[in-house]
Amino acid sequence: MISYLRGELAAVEEEKAVIDVGGVGYGVFMPGQSLSLLPQPGNEVKIYTYLNVREDAMQLFGFLTRDDLEIFKLVIGVSGIGPKGGLNILSCMNPDELRFAIMSGDAKAISAAPGIGKKTAEKLIVELRDKVDIEEMLEHAAHGNEAETRDLAAADSDMQTEAVQALVALGYGSAESMRAVKKTSADCTTVEDILKEALKHLF
Repeated sequence: MISYLRGELAAVEEEKAVIDVGGVGYGVFMPGQSLSLLPQPGNEVKIYTYLNVREDAMQLFGFLTRDDLEIFKLVIGVSGIGPKGGLNILSCMNPDELRFAIMSGDAKAISAAPGIGKKTAEKLIVELRDKVDIEEMLEHAAHGNEAETRDLAAADSDMQTEAVQALVALGYGSAESMRAVKKTSADCTTVEDILKEALKHLF
């Protein structure tokens, strides 16, 4: 098993990156979002990988963080979703957005990925709902998985969780609700404060 590759980024192609490790070029399929975040060719990169072995091929799938890799492995553990399907989902939404879509039952957001129908999205939600939770999502955000997030105390996380759930209940999409809540300032001391500021970001 190849856990990760560290080497020079040789090229970025439509669906994959080529990583030069000791003179050997590894073609690594990556989500579109991850490909867009790679540096210019010639720079060193570290890519966490999943090796998919089939009768007719061996394919490497790569991710910028362990979190990306772990959520990918959860997704492809759902029957009917292969590595390409998992890659398509993570090209349309990041791990936190996918966790929230699962928790809120947002099959529409998940089925927006190419090749993922509504029934498959609903099956993914059913099978993974018990394996992810919103507190885990907020914890990842608090530790800087995304540059714009800030550190959160436990009480803040609880308030943000309530605020996101309230916005979804009001009819806003799961991903946009999460982003709006994460943009609120540290001056917000109640759920109501968070909601008022988050709504400003949604208008």
